Amino acid sequence: MILINGKRNGYAPDQCGETLTVGELIEALEEFNENDKVYLCNDNGYTYGSITGYDINDSKDAEDDDYIED
Repeated sequence: MILINGKRNGYAPDQCGETLTVGELIEALEEFNENDKVYLCNDNGYTYGSITGYDINDSKDAEDDDYIED
């Protein structure tokens, strides 16, 4: 099992500071077994979340992109 610690850095993406690129995320995950499950860890382990293919979207595909700045 792989845990990605969730952070609440801001109310919009431009308030969050540095984040990984797709390439950096792929590189970071390469060290793990490809069959390991990935979960988001929130609130210092108080709550957890799953990730599915439906959860990964390009910002241009978002229904309400008022909060997204390109």
